[in-house]
Amino acid sequence: MSAQSLAVPTYSATAIPRAVNPWVVAVAVVIPTFMEVLDTTIANVALRHIAGGLSAAVTDGEWVITSYLAANAIILPISGWLSIRLGRRNYFLLSILVFTIASASCGMATSLGMLIFSRVLQGLAGGGLQPSSQGVLLDAFPKEKQGAAQTVFGIAALLAPVVGPTLGGYITDNYGWRWVFYINIPVGLLALVMCNAVVSDPDYLKAQSAEARKERRAFDTLGLSLLAITMISWEILLSKGQEWDWFGDPFFRVQTLALLFVLGLGGLIVRELSYDNPLINFRTLKDPNFRICCILIFCTFAALYGNTVSLPALLQTLFGYDATTSGLVLSPSGIFAIIMLVIVGRLLGRGVDARYLIAGGLFILGVGAYWMSLLNLDISPWQIVWPRVLFIMGLSSIFAPLNVAAFINIPPQLRGAAVGLLALLRNEGGSVGTSVAQTIVQRREQFHALRLGENLDPLNPAVNSYLDQTQPIFLQQTGDPVAAKQMALQDLADLREQQSLALAYFDTFFVIAVGAVALIVLIFFMKRSVAAKDAHVAAE
Repeated sequence: MSAQSLAVPTYSATAIPRAVNPWVVAVAVVIPTFMEVLDTTIANVALRHIAGGLSAAVTDGEWVITSYLAANAIILPISGWLSIRLGRRNYFLLSILVFTIASASCGMATSLGMLIFSRVLQGLAGGGLQPSSQGVLLDAFPKEKQGAAQTVFGIAALLAPVVGPTLGGYITDNYGWRWVFYINIPVGLLALVMCNAVVSDPDYLKAQSAEARKERRAFDTLGLSLLAITMISWEILLSKGQEWDWFGDPFFRVQTLALLFVLGLGGLIVRELSYDNPLINFRTLKDPNFRICCILIFCTFAALYGNTVSLPALLQTLFGYDATTSGLVLSPSGIFAIIMLVIVGRLLGRGVDARYLIAGGLFILGVGAYWMSLLNLDISPWQIVWPRVLFIMGLSSIFAPLNVAAFINIPPQLRGAAVGLLALLRNEGGSVGTSVAQTIVQRREQFHALRLGENLDPLNPAVNSYLDQTQPIFLQQTGDPVAAKQMALQDLADLREQQSLALAYFDTFFVIAVGAVALIVLIFFMKRSVAAKDAHVAAE
């Protein structure tokens, strides 16, 4: 599908004044993006500390994450609409300012309710940062340099969730959970000053904004309401589904949320396709490349978050690592991610078809996840480092080519809506990956515990041999034969639970591997995605 088939007006796309180097703009807009994406994971490891500090239950502390993601999800798809009405520069700067103020409010919270309210405000402001910064990058660089521009954005969007748990664990262990939020204040102020100095709206966006203000179309209140119902029910469903036993919930909370989600989503689609001034412009999905890229970004970030949640939990639960140590084991992958992003950016700049890079990245990601599924509990830290490095290298090979392929046929006038929709799916993929990974671990742990327990009986020579070896040890410690026998049996039961949990985590990695390789099939339905050297989507 060509850009012309999307039936939008054309404007001159002079974006950034020639006096401003595009790379200066890139550095400025990437800072708030990194800050916002970091906040999706940095508070995860501090939930127990937050709940304890505010005298709340640990399960209630999960609303700190859910409220942020729900608010974020509501804003992401309408960020393009807000950018047109307010002006992208104004909206971007306002989002940075409110996000910074909300972060300070989170750190100063004296109750869980105050913290949740501040997180909602933080999520509403943060939802505009990703798509706005990506839109600025797309307009700041010419088409043949889109690969390099997306590499810069990829470093922020990809590394933030990777280093989030590590940084959050270190800050919480050494300075307290409030500094998880206070750290955003100096970063936000720096980003506000830099972006105010170098970011400006392109001509086509100024024309669109002037036209929108001139027409004074009615605000799509019904669309916003349907969007809020859809996203809130979706996020709560993902966050609480496993705790409430999914569709086995006797109180019908999950069933009600699922029904609200289906009705809300159906009503939203019908409303936005029939309304002449929609909040979410679904016309971007007419482009086949963009449709497939939406699926790919959703699934790959589900794989990233599923792995990022499962691997630290495995290390802390079964290997006895603390949050800081487990983060250090995972941190080398961040270095290789940057290296891979730079290499991929250069290949894109030299005219390599983005489809080949995406397919190769999915294969590498799958191999890395499969390698993790073959691990056991007798490994050293370095035997965890390298599978994780391979996994992240595969993901790094996907991110920039995927963004180039997604936007290559999207005209500038629909780019804001496309960026917002893609950012929403990226975030929602992370939510789904986290929820699915937790569900697989819990369900497969039960399965493996039952299967391993099938052969743990007095007729098994291995069981008797293990008890004969361990019972004398406990007898020496207690001097009580009955207590020693019970302790030996309990030790065997603990060993079974340990192995069951380990196998459940390895099953999660195997599911990620199979899913990644299966996604390669979608590449065959994409059109050629090579940036033409002489074609520009924006002036330099």
